[in-house]
Amino acid sequence: MRRALLLLPLLAALCVSPALAQSKSQLGPLCTTETTPADQMIAACNKIIALKVFSGSQLATIYFWRAVGWNKKGDYARVISDATEALRLQPAQAIYNLRGSAYYDKGEYEIAIADFNDAIKNGPPSGTLFHNRGNAHRGAGDFAKAIADYDQAIKLTPKSALSWQNRGISREATGDLDGALTDINEAIRLDPALASPLINRSVIWRAKGNVERAIADGSEAVRLAQNPPANVMTPPGSVVIAAHVHRALAYEAKGEFDAAKADYAAALKPVASDAGSKANQATAKVRLSLLSEPVVQPPQRADTPQPAALATGQRMALVIGNGAYAHVQPLTNPPRDARAIAKSLRDIGFTVVEGIDLDRAAMQAKTRDFLREATRAQVAVVFYAGHGVQIDGRNYLVPTDIAFAAGSSVTAEMVDMDQILAGLDDQVRTNILILDACRNNPFAPPDAAGTGASRSLSASGLAAPSTLGVGATSGAGTLIAFATAPGKVAIDGEGENSPFSAALSRHIGTPGLEVQQMLTRVRAEVVAGTRNRQVPWSNSSLLGEVYLAAK
Repeated sequence: MRRALLLLPLLAALCVSPALAQSKSQLGPLCTTETTPADQMIAACNKIIALKVFSGSQLATIYFWRAVGWNKKGDYARVISDATEALRLQPAQAIYNLRGSAYYDKGEYEIAIADFNDAIKNGPPSGTLFHNRGNAHRGAGDFAKAIADYDQAIKLTPKSALSWQNRGISREATGDLDGALTDINEAIRLDPALASPLINRSVIWRAKGNVERAIADGSEAVRLAQNPPANVMTPPGSVVIAAHVHRALAYEAKGEFDAAKADYAAALKPVASDAGSKANQATAKVRLSLLSEPVVQPPQRADTPQPAALATGQRMALVIGNGAYAHVQPLTNPPRDARAIAKSLRDIGFTVVEGIDLDRAAMQAKTRDFLREATRAQVAVVFYAGHGVQIDGRNYLVPTDIAFAAGSSVTAEMVDMDQILAGLDDQVRTNILILDACRNNPFAPPDAAGTGASRSLSASGLAAPSTLGVGATSGAGTLIAFATAPGKVAIDGEGENSPFSAALSRHIGTPGLEVQQMLTRVRAEVVAGTRNRQVPWSNSSLLGEVYLAAK
């Protein structure tokens, strides 16, 4: 469960004011009763506002309740608009909480935290408010603050199943599976009618390797999600979507692919309105596609190493190097870069899916093979060397047969990084993506200042991504490392490897070197070797130390 909504008795006298008491249409009760259906609530509030007979605190109450109606429909922009107007008329704890909850559901966690701070200041202590602020801290990746808020929420409302559950989720994210299981079990004991604790216990069982229990909990969660308790306000369809996705991931781990496909298809039916549900549906869409498409092996080059058996791989990698471009600037080093990184990863125990100079069909096949098997991995690494572009805020990897023809759909000819991220998005796996490519827009004007071959199709680099892909769950974490800083060009180099890949291959296999420390060493070496022309950059949601090579 993502949150609980606090509704305070704001100015209840409005419901018995003379004007409304004499109204035959009973607009007041329809507008200000929590159980009124959303459309009726909104319509009644609209009519009251249109009367223009109320102002100040009474009008604030009407805007608040109309915001509640919009919240039921998952229209968070309108929730925020109405709550903001209500706060202008009269600041109140419940209004700050409602607006903060809407910002949370939009994925704007820092703004949500600010609203929950104001809510806590504007009234008596409330377990619900600490719970909701804990959710926002958890969404922002600050699990220590989240756990502290849930502690306070449980102290104030010890029978809140949602606070026990969400503290367990936070403990799971920090790697404390046993503590997480204890908290989730207490949530289930307190409210066995809730589906969400069972969804989260399913994730824990899967992380512990007990797939049968994960499926059993997922099945019970799916059953309960069809009829959620009336007193719990959640984004429409969110629990149903989550229940099907996590049971599907458990089915995949067991190898029951038809059952997994059915669950992914079911997860795509509800309309997703909140950030978490959209992330879950992105994962469902990609994984359903992976399971539905036949496995077609492209022709293999004689010098391409074949991957080892992937059935039980715990550490897996996808490594691709594209340099032999037919219609854009060819690159010398990416194939050599990919081979060097693939060897380094195999040397430290990774099962590697490797591809050299791949056209779009071959890139898609390799990516599908990897994503299918990555559900069984605890650590997944993706390395790509070659051209890369950014268009409309999305990153794309460029196959060797790309041709920028007028009137053609350019994005359809490339591989979307967000889809790879969505396919990997899971709460039980650490994902590390390393891109030795310039992220830029091929339609931007060329930069005459650049010299030598670069991994760009223009010099218009992209900005840092706002999220780690479509979703970014609060799971084991994801790290994306780029060979160069936002807006800059990655150099192909004149040696056997690019400056970035050369440094990476030297450090990636160092025993006992934590991955972010490893990337710091790579960054220092690249900066020195390129005389400050190239500065590697990374974005991380990792929750703890990750070691690619054993200590």
